[in-house]
Amino acid sequence: MTSESLHPAPAPARRTVVAAVGAAGLAVALSACGADDNASDTVGSDNGAAGNAGGTELAKTSDIPEGGGKVFADQGVVVTQPTAGTFKAFSSKCTHMGCAVKGIANGVINCPCHHSEFSATDGSVKRPATSALAAKTITVEGDSIMLA
Repeated sequence: MTSESLHPAPAPARRTVVAAVGAAGLAVALSACGADDNASDTVGSDNGAAGNAGGTELAKTSDIPEGGGKVFADQGVVVTQPTAGTFKAFSSKCTHMGCAVKGIANGVINCPCHHSEFSATDGSVKRPATSALAAKTITVEGDSIMLA
């Protein structure tokens, strides 16, 4: 028997173990946040998948009520028609706490989480969020609304 087998290597200090666990947890948290951010950047990334040069068809113009709109959750976009024949698009992710907006009524885009409200005309804040909804690019081709 050698003296090494009688004296095992010392265990790492408690401070070292706590620091390692904290660093691993931070790496996991940052990876999760990064993945979520990347997902929101891919809105409309499948442009042309249906063979349309103008992008992905979201809806027909008749699907979007005047003074209202419609949320397209899978694409992360909300399309509004503030006045007859005028169509606007914005990110459906509320700038207040990141929830998805749900409804559009009387010219206002509503978020159910903390009751933030945004203008259906330009995405500007009505209350309590502090940043406007990001504009998205759409085109109207005939009676089709296309996400660019």
